[in-house]
Amino acid sequence: QVQLVESGGGLVQPGGSLTLSCAASGSAFSTYAMAWYRQAPGDQREQIAQITRPDIPAYADSVKGRFTISRDNAKNTVTLQLNELKPEDTAVYFCNAHHYRRTGRVDYWGQGTQVTVSS
Repeated sequence: QVQLVESGGGLVQPGGSLTLSCAASGSAFSTYAMAWYRQAPGDQREQIAQITRPDIPAYADSVKGRFTISRDNAKNTVTLQLNELKPEDTAVYFCNAHHYRRTGRVDYWGQGTQVTVSS
């Protein structure tokens, strides 16, 4: 199992930047694929970035070119750099770790961190 704790959310003006961090505890962090999701009020939770093993990133079209995901397996952390933020990026951001077993995908979630983009 893995436990996840996000940090780094807050209020930022449009065009600004934030860095979200996710600290993982537990075993075998490097064996998990890591992702960031977000959920705005009234919307479904959506995946916006993922980094798999080996470290291959993938992004939703809505954030491509503005957000960057990275991981440090030595420190058990995954980071999401948010640049050129827009009001529509306002949401609760969740860190996700997942792997696959014979019974299917197993997901672990952090508690979420609020990002608000507003002038």
